Amino acid sequence: MVSPSKLEQRLATYQALVTEARRQFARDGYAAVSLAGIVDAVGLTKGALYHHFPNKAALFRAVVEQVQTKVAQRVVAAAEAQTDPWPQLLAGCEAFLRAGADPEVQRIMLIDGPAVLGWDEWRALDDASSGRHLREALQAVIDDGVMAPHPVAPLAHLLSGAMNEAALWLARSDDPRDLDDTVATLLTMLEALRVRSSGAR
Repeated sequence: MVSPSKLEQRLATYQALVTEARRQFARDGYAAVSLAGIVDAVGLTKGALYHHFPNKAALFRAVVEQVQTKVAQRVVAAAEAQTDPWPQLLAGCEAFLRAGADPEVQRIMLIDGPAVLGWDEWRALDDASSGRHLREALQAVIDDGVMAPHPVAPLAHLLSGAMNEAALWLARSDDPRDLDDTVATLLTMLEALRVRSSGAR
């Protein structure tokens, strides 16, 4: 049985590797980062790294998962700042797009993530982090009568696909106005799904 101190040490090592890898992946991009550079920066050996991650791609996956979790937390926080389902949906969707303006999110989650992990794995991570919240938000506005009844799963995939595509495009955009324009367009699209045009709840 592993002692608590050993478990704490392993967790600390894991966290140190992921934190440093995240910093380097965000700064330099996946291709330019080496495992040797990561372990040197935290004062560990490659053996310690391989105890947690079999290769660079596995370490990168852990970083992507962490970044996607942080984005999902931002989305949830923005939604929970509102009191009713419809503004919660709007705030959450806007927060997702604005989170993509973070250079770290852009490089790790939006640019290198799909390229390194492949679309299927990247999409599965995205669904696990943000997809559930989107489905819950859509079901809430349908239950509240603000949106006409629709099958939630296809609606969530359509909306998620639109936001992911917009976020990927924004990550490569050099025009800062594109973010506000994209947010405004997304909110207009969502408004078209409402069954009540007045008395927003």
